[in-house]
Amino acid sequence: MEKKIITSKNAPEPIGPYSHAVLVNGTLYVSGQVPKDAHTGEMVTGDIKAETKKVMENLQAILAEANMDFSHVVKTTIFCVNLGDFAAINEVYGSFFAGNYPARETVQVVKLPLNANVEISVIAVK
Repeated sequence: MEKKIITSKNAPEPIGPYSHAVLVNGTLYVSGQVPKDAHTGEMVTGDIKAETKKVMENLQAILAEANMDFSHVVKTTIFCVNLGDFAAINEVYGSFFAGNYPARETVQVVKLPLNANVEISVIAVK
């Protein structure tokens, strides 16, 4: 098994003992991303659409580091603290894909790292 750690300077640094992503045999496993700005270190807050956009941009940066994009994503998991935000999250999330949507689940949770309102992880295949 060939395992390659993927790190992007355009995504926020991990806040624990994990990698941005791990590439194994053409499959990229991307850790959950929250709406933290990689350059300022600040969390995007106050608007679920802006938060979701930042999460998706962070994922996009990590995918790009592995020479992939959202067309390579086959599975996503969305965690949110308020399922009432689902429509807004879904609208922004969907704008990053051009059809052929990946499989997905959305889960409401009590709390997310750094008090985020949304966190998304993806699996992509080349």
